[in-house]
Amino acid sequence: MTEGISSVTIASVADRLDVTRPVIYTCFANRVDLIAELVQREEDRLRTSLTAVLRRRTVDADASVFVEGFRALLRTVADEPNTWRLVYGSPDSEVAEFFGRGRAASVQRSSDLLKPTLLAWGMPKAEVDKKLGALVELWVSTSEGAVRTLLADDTWSPDDLAEFMGNSVYCALRTSV
Repeated sequence: MTEGISSVTIASVADRLDVTRPVIYTCFANRVDLIAELVQREEDRLRTSLTAVLRRRTVDADASVFVEGFRALLRTVADEPNTWRLVYGSPDSEVAEFFGRGRAASVQRSSDLLKPTLLAWGMPKAEVDKKLGALVELWVSTSEGAVRTLLADDTWSPDDLAEFMGNSVYCALRTSV
């Protein structure tokens, strides 16, 4: 945690768990596989929590949809803050692709959700096609900022920050129509 993701090695994990390196190698071929598993585990947890929220909603979203989405995200982060600190640290070149894949998946999922919502809110299709990328970037970047804020500022609870960020993103998106 204190030295960042580049310090995650088979030797450091073995030392931390008080086992020998061969024990770790029975589970993971190398540090990249170990980190990939860590990232995949957290992506799966996040996907599960967000799917539970988003499955219940309609296309014509109100502010509560965004608040609930941020709440699911931030509660997932709060459950494993040390892991998320690693995930949101500066990844080294060996593992950078895992973080890029997760962000790309978030952008795609957000695009899939936001496009029909913007149309339902009355934005003309030509405007949706033009503005969707910028609005999705606003949403995803704000989500990343909320995670960083939660990890760095202990004055926020996941629920309070979710309420603030969800309403803020909703207002920004809704006024774009």
